[in-house]
Amino acid sequence: MKTLRILLATIVLLAIVILIAISIAPAMIESSQNQVITHSPYLISDRAKSLHKTLVVADLHSDSLLWKRNLLERSQRGHVDIPRMREGNQAIQMFTVVTKSPRGQNYQQNTIDAADNITPLVIAQTWPIKTWSSLFARALYQAKKLKLTAEQAPEQLKIIHSQKDLAELLQRRKDGENVVGGLLGTEGSHALGGNLDNIAKLYQVGFRMMSLQHFFDNALGGSLHGESGEGLTEFGQNAVDLMQKQGIMIDIAHSSSQVVKDVLQRSHKPLIVSHTGFYGHCQSERNISDQLMINIAAAGGLIGVGYWDGAVCDISPENVVQAIRYGIELVGVDHVALGSDYDGSVATTFDSSELAILTETMLQSGFSEEEIRKVMGENMVRYLRQNLPVN
Repeated sequence: MKTLRILLATIVLLAIVILIAISIAPAMIESSQNQVITHSPYLISDRAKSLHKTLVVADLHSDSLLWKRNLLERSQRGHVDIPRMREGNQAIQMFTVVTKSPRGQNYQQNTIDAADNITPLVIAQTWPIKTWSSLFARALYQAKKLKLTAEQAPEQLKIIHSQKDLAELLQRRKDGENVVGGLLGTEGSHALGGNLDNIAKLYQVGFRMMSLQHFFDNALGGSLHGESGEGLTEFGQNAVDLMQKQGIMIDIAHSSSQVVKDVLQRSHKPLIVSHTGFYGHCQSERNISDQLMINIAAAGGLIGVGYWDGAVCDISPENVVQAIRYGIELVGVDHVALGSDYDGSVATTFDSSELAILTETMLQSGFSEEEIRKVMGENMVRYLRQNLPVN
């Protein structure tokens, strides 16, 4: 009997430890991964405040759906949630879903066989059991999270699937509603699981942008940070064709230089680099060559400038704006946008509630109001109008 009581007490204690770990670990992990560097409150001039209020602010890349947070609540960790977006006058966010990343990930070289960072996070955050082993299920689960968020608070969040949805969002904001729009994209196409039929399935649940690679080579081709440096595989060629036929925008962030060249040659629609920097401004292995950026823009593409060190080297608002200016001079103002990589395991010096600091800094740096409007969101809105499905 005594032995049984000890056994039961041990089981109860173990259960308590597991429950505590499940409740505490996800917050601790995210707090260490998605940081906003402590700083004094930014001083925003009256001119910048007035201008910022009139902007349509849009961002091409945030991994917020990966983390165990209610996006309807203002959080003390991470970079993005609906309250902070509304505070920062952000109108549109592309929410990208992460399904796999290699242990020890780096910008130099990652093996496809490396242990996965996302699996233990998925388990710790108590995602459905199916997501523990299926990358496709992970993408579906994150899409469902965004859908449920919008259903809970339709006055705060509208999901954008089409040009019609985009027009409705912009009209609501013009009418004075502080509603934000969310789109769905993938971070790499590992979620396809080698099955081209999954492209249509992901489209059906709302995905409108897909990136081809992340930190390692996959069935579609080489990653910028992989081992092969190869271009599109036959599967990758078929995937690109089906994505564009389906009406899915293609993101070549993290793709190898050869994949970028292959997609440019194959594509009949303009491409996106959702989160990046420019190599001539920041000589980081995260950034592809300036010439490839010129080629992407020449084909009508859109390039989102990030706020983290791998993209811009120095993460101060002043240097982020310098990266934007470099991009404008390189590819033209119509092809530069925001691509924060918020909540993507990066440190930044401002979150989505503080986006007016970009407006302030651009004004101080001599940007025209037209340049500011285009970079802060009008370029992304124009791209969406031209590339989203009509209905």
